[in-house]
Amino acid sequence: MKVAIVGASGAVGQEFLRVLDERNFPVDELVLFGSTRSAGRKYMFRGKEHEVQLLKHGDDFKGIDIAFTSAGAGTSKEFADDITKFGTVMIDNSSAFRMDDDVPLVVPECNAQDALVRPRGIIANPNCTTIMMVVVLKPIENLSHIRRIHVASYQSASGAGAAAMAELQQQYKELAEDKPVTVNKFAYQLAYNVIPQIDVFQDNGYTKEEMKMFNETRKIMHTDACCSAMCVRISSLRAHSEAVWVETEKPLDVDVVRKAIDAAPGVTVIDDPKNQKYPMPLFTAGKDDVYVGRIRKDLANDNGITFWLSGDQIKKGAALNAVQIGEYLIAQGEFEKKS
Repeated sequence: MKVAIVGASGAVGQEFLRVLDERNFPVDELVLFGSTRSAGRKYMFRGKEHEVQLLKHGDDFKGIDIAFTSAGAGTSKEFADDITKFGTVMIDNSSAFRMDDDVPLVVPECNAQDALVRPRGIIANPNCTTIMMVVVLKPIENLSHIRRIHVASYQSASGAGAAAMAELQQQYKELAEDKPVTVNKFAYQLAYNVIPQIDVFQDNGYTKEEMKMFNETRKIMHTDACCSAMCVRISSLRAHSEAVWVETEKPLDVDVVRKAIDAAPGVTVIDDPKNQKYPMPLFTAGKDDVYVGRIRKDLANDNGITFWLSGDQIKKGAALNAVQIGEYLIAQGEFEKKS
């Protein structure tokens, strides 16, 4: 397997390197690509130093089996043809192609088979908040069709990139030293604050991030369920959390739901309120699974279930999900005919 990472110097690009190594992904040759800022940087992977090449138009992707791309929607759109023209499978972490009809949007625990039909050679990695939510929704959907979803997200600085994480840490340091606070990555100071806006506002009053959760959930789960979201930035460093309410067609027993979620792939239940045990970003950062707790009946809806989840935004919310897509393709023999 010849594998490429586009955007290798970013937070997700660096996570790709860690996840590929952790999961023993079959990489015989690794090629790193980046912008003019990162070209020339060197990173270690499995004991070997790799230098970041400048991403440019041309034939650099010839012979590459899978390209994991996380360099922003503009870059993905500009270089998609270069990446895919020789048969490379482009697994893209940006928002560039997610809602295109001819590009599958995949969370392996939910709709892995969709990755097998990719007319343009592109598979889209969903938005991080959507990924975490649908992994938990899938076992509930298997019990009874979900009609409606309400969700409030509590999203970490990492969702805005490595520079945003660094800025949050810098803000706390500046505040501790009674210095002026640096504010560049967000509309307001994030330290000691929550900001009820992620991405730009749309005409309907929802932000682009909130509309991603509406649209992407329907596409991934092949559902008519509507999702109303409120996405909030908090001062967690790299793990997102969500409070979720779902309405199903028929009422569900809480214990049945809890067992179904606990048995689902990619999910760990921590739900022991008597002993104050529940998922928190402090403990879910760096973990593979989505962690779920506070599972209970919705007091405002006879057919409702509500729960809390937390998971690593950079890992399952981005790099790990993409690598799992690659693993699925390999398991399906997608690259045997090329070898």
